[in-house]
Amino acid sequence: MNNKARTALLAVVLTAALAVSGCSVFQAKESSKAIDPPPVDVDTIADGLLTQPSAKPTLAQPGAQTVGAQVTLYFKDANGYVAPVSLVVPSTEGIAQRALEYMVEDGPSKSMLPKGFTALLPKGTKVNGIDIKGDQKLAIVDFSKQFADYNPQDERKILEAVTWTLTGFPTIDNVQIKLEGKPLDEMPVDGTPIDGSLSRAMGINLELSTGVEISQSTPVTVYYSGKNDAQYSYLVPVTRMVKRTDNIAASVVDQLIRGPLPGKGLAPVLSTDVSLLGISQTEGEGLMTVNFSDKLLGADKKASPNALQAVVMSLTENTGAAKVQIMVGNDVKVTADGSTNYSQPVARPSHINPFKS
Repeated sequence: MNNKARTALLAVVLTAALAVSGCSVFQAKESSKAIDPPPVDVDTIADGLLTQPSAKPTLAQPGAQTVGAQVTLYFKDANGYVAPVSLVVPSTEGIAQRALEYMVEDGPSKSMLPKGFTALLPKGTKVNGIDIKGDQKLAIVDFSKQFADYNPQDERKILEAVTWTLTGFPTIDNVQIKLEGKPLDEMPVDGTPIDGSLSRAMGINLELSTGVEISQSTPVTVYYSGKNDAQYSYLVPVTRMVKRTDNIAASVVDQLIRGPLPGKGLAPVLSTDVSLLGISQTEGEGLMTVNFSDKLLGADKKASPNALQAVVMSLTENTGAAKVQIMVGNDVKVTADGSTNYSQPVARPSHINPFKS
């Protein structure tokens, strides 16, 4: 059975499975925020519902007069994960279009990327234009014909990279894709369905937890640690389908403690010795308070800044919280190396994995 046939079959199977739980596989974000179709790799199939993503990186807006703007773009790392890298690109009126141009193979970012990272948009791809409809927070992107010249195994990765890059702009929540002016209802190589607009509800780097059934699952997006051969450390978002739960925040922390799947090239950000003592969200204020055991701290009584950033990013990605207050043993006096003051509520960082070539 070829890839396209397997994709179609899996879509049918997942549709039936999710129908049992009252979910539609390809619902728009506004209705139930469903994840888009999974990759054809049956070992990592995932589908379900995602919560609304929260704070977004602050990117340069049209009309900015600065020489360069730091923008978070998504590339493929050496392990095959779609990972964010923040680069400085020329600040222009069409900063969103410029961002996509930096994601083209052999494009302007070629000499700027960390070792092992590669662009996902096919060589020669042109962005014919982007129409941003502010009232809908929708970006309609028109790619040239070269966009269709990619390997089938990269099809979903391309969708994830484009969607997560553009929805990093505060004015964009949803993305529609055109090819030479024609709206796509499926991807051109392997036929991955595109149901209207795409959003971060589609997930990224999808995984299915062991022993979890799709129809009885909940997706959570958490950040684990990656490192390339040049010792560049970075955080990688992974959307993992876990046992169905109404307590998304606690499930996020649980998956951070469980860590990434073995043998996949990622490292945990929290030790399995760490315990969650409590977690709560203040209604109306967007503040998430998370209380850890003292195992969060090292011998120097400091926490890993990488771990704390992963906690903040994971919780804000899933819960809608604007800030996270991290505590250890009911004490807010948590310190870590670096400039961030974790004794106060911390917002999501504006830029993820900044890199200077």
